[in-house]
Amino acid sequence: MDYEKLKGIVDFNAIAVDAGCSGNPGPMEYQGVYLGNEQRLFHYGPIHGTNNIGEFLAIVHALALIKQKGWNMKVYSDSYNAILWANNQKCKTKLERTPETAQTYDLIQRAEKWLRDNPRHAPVLKWETSQWGEIPADFGRK
Repeated sequence: MDYEKLKGIVDFNAIAVDAGCSGNPGPMEYQGVYLGNEQRLFHYGPIHGTNNIGEFLAIVHALALIKQKGWNMKVYSDSYNAILWANNQKCKTKLERTPETAQTYDLIQRAEKWLRDNPRHAPVLKWETSQWGEIPADFGRK
């Protein structure tokens, strides 16, 4: 990441999140990294899901971690849909409920409940990929 180019634009005291999915739906995973040094803070998966679900779960995971640790920071995501879902406290996926997706749906329900129970949380901001380059949490599968 070009820190000099983004200085004054991006808050580096933040968690960047992203998801990766092989197929859609397919094996999905997500992670969060601290922007200050690009250290991975968490990783989850793979489980059966979609990229948008992974992006949503990554945002909520980051928000919960920030609250648990008492940190004062923001979350960046490059997914407009996931940010909207988090703001609305509802994952609007069309993923079919099957035995294969049961674990994913359990996580979605937990995430939605966390958002309802914690309406005041860290800000979630859009990572502007076209201007800033790939989000540092990117899995590099493009």
